[in-house]
Amino acid sequence: MRNHTAITTFILLGLTDDPTLQILLFIFLLINYMLSAVGNLTIIFLTFVDTHLKTAMYYFLQNFSFLEISFTSACIPRFLYSIATGDRTITYNACAFQLFFTDLFAIVEFFLLATMSYDRYVAICKPLHYMTIMSPLVCKKLLSGCWIITLLLLIPPLGYGLTLEFCDSEIDHFACDVNPLLRISCFDTEFLEKMVLFSCSFILLVTLMFVVWSYGSIIRTILGFPSAQQKKKAFSTCSSHLIVVSITYGSCIFIYIKPSAKDEMSTNKVASVFITSISPMLNPFIYTLRNKQVKNALNNFLKRLLFLEPQRFHRG
Repeated sequence: MRNHTAITTFILLGLTDDPTLQILLFIFLLINYMLSAVGNLTIIFLTFVDTHLKTAMYYFLQNFSFLEISFTSACIPRFLYSIATGDRTITYNACAFQLFFTDLFAIVEFFLLATMSYDRYVAICKPLHYMTIMSPLVCKKLLSGCWIITLLLLIPPLGYGLTLEFCDSEIDHFACDVNPLLRISCFDTEFLEKMVLFSCSFILLVTLMFVVWSYGSIIRTILGFPSAQQKKKAFSTCSSHLIVVSITYGSCIFIYIKPSAKDEMSTNKVASVFITSISPMLNPFIYTLRNKQVKNALNNFLKRLLFLEPQRFHRG
């Protein structure tokens, strides 16, 4: 923490002061967090132990599940602690770390979703060259690129933001977020707001355009298939990813559709709960229930675990 920062501790106002609503909110968030953690850890585990899930698609899904766990863990446990204990204070350093990691994991997710759409494009539009194009080395380079681009976009505005001084200690949110922090800054934040707006616009537009291009090419290819069965099978390989993309982009775009000034912060907080709690809980169920290979891997593991059939070892 810089020596010239007057405020050393912030107070997170949370979502509500109603004791009854706080209890309901605590139960709701705790259940969602546990389901999210269990669901995403299950996907990670299955992609490690089942040799049928060793393709590029499941390599990216494994990393996406890791990001989901990391993202929700960066803010929800702290909020649960605040509700349970009534302690709403958070230090300057803890707030800075929370802001950095939530933004880091969230931005990497967007680039990874775009990368996963490219993987689906290659699988459907260039199936004969899939193993060559999406080789393990290429997958690692694509994943590394997601992290590198994210850091290049995140570090400049975050570094500049660390020089801000604050005139108020109350953050009108349940976690440290950019907009509530800018509201209580003593400095003119116009330049920083432009940096944040540029970064957010670049991330959303570039990744969304790439996703739209990928699925546009996929749809054109699928429509050219001769049989309805081929079309159905091709669509089924993309449906899970497409649903997750729709949820992720839809909820984030909702935040940037500015409501009235009076309702803006409360609306954004509700949308933030969806992004940080509900969406990470839904995603593993979407991939598990709509993906035949993941369901088979889970069923095989549960059968071996419950001794319902002799243990089988898949050959790589």
